[in-house]
Amino acid sequence: MITGAARALGWGAMALAVLGVAVWGTLALHYSDLSPGWLRDALAVLNGLVGLTVVVSIAAGWRRRLFLTVFAVAFVGLLLYWRTITPRNDRDWAPEVGRLPHATIAGDLVTVHDIRNFDYRTETDFTPAYYDRTFDLRRLDAVDLVTSYWMGPAIAHVFVSFGFGEDHLAISIEARKERAEGYSSVQGFFKRYELIYVVGDERDLIRVRTNYRRDPPEDVYLYRIRGPADNRQRLFLEYIRAINALRDEPRFYDTLTTNCTTTILLHTRVNPGHLPLSWKVLLSGYAAEYAWEQGRLDTSLSFTELQRRSRINDAARAVDRSSDFSHRIREGLPGMRDGAGGRS
Repeated sequence: MITGAARALGWGAMALAVLGVAVWGTLALHYSDLSPGWLRDALAVLNGLVGLTVVVSIAAGWRRRLFLTVFAVAFVGLLLYWRTITPRNDRDWAPEVGRLPHATIAGDLVTVHDIRNFDYRTETDFTPAYYDRTFDLRRLDAVDLVTSYWMGPAIAHVFVSFGFGEDHLAISIEARKERAEGYSSVQGFFKRYELIYVVGDERDLIRVRTNYRRDPPEDVYLYRIRGPADNRQRLFLEYIRAINALRDEPRFYDTLTTNCTTTILLHTRVNPGHLPLSWKVLLSGYAAEYAWEQGRLDTSLSFTELQRRSRINDAARAVDRSSDFSHRIREGLPGMRDGAGGRS
């Protein structure tokens, strides 16, 4: 027999669930692309008021089942609308994410098309430029992890760079923003951005962060990942598969589940002994430390010392437009041999 206390706890749990769903629904409507704007805002307010009314009815013990039924019907309607929001590749994109890269494979040769290599004067003043290049899988001798911080130790943008001797190809998983659209972590939960793999020259993807971003400035670190050659090849080909897939089947970016760091972790699942999910992946600023703890970075140093010695801002500013930018920023970094190749 259900006691009064148990019944009260059950209704309390129900009220919290309704509140959580109502908050989600209100934000989902607020950040949706419903038009006109007044209708979007009116529906968001209405959804919030309905949710609040249900919570009050539960607390007061007045017509609970009636209001819960109304709320459930409204929520089902919202979910049906939510399913109609689909990702697209044909929006008016910001210039820096305007092109979707792709690749063709012929045996061990992978030709990557639309590698970004912008000529920057400032972060927002640049001349767009792209090129194609063929990479030989047999020369893939390094995978490096790049972390960029701008708002404290817990949050970073994380991406990888694949080394083919002196050639390096950086791949950054990002939210694909429309022209004049800013980025918001909150909006990233609500199908506001498509997903893009920005494939770029390190003189672009790294240098824009070390040399040109000022508001706020970014601290950039570069680490060599340790692992066998087979793992490097499988990981690179998994990236290529995902890059090509986005041309035919666009996907949404998600702040929690489909972001720069969690997607990297998902790609590593092609390799045996891949790392399990950790809160240090969800808090992306600790991803490099997590990789070090798991023995995937140079463990001959403490992580604090490794991180200190892996900061590349000064080296990148010193070499700036140099044609051997990738080689020069690696000179003297832990775990690397003369700035290229090395154990990975």
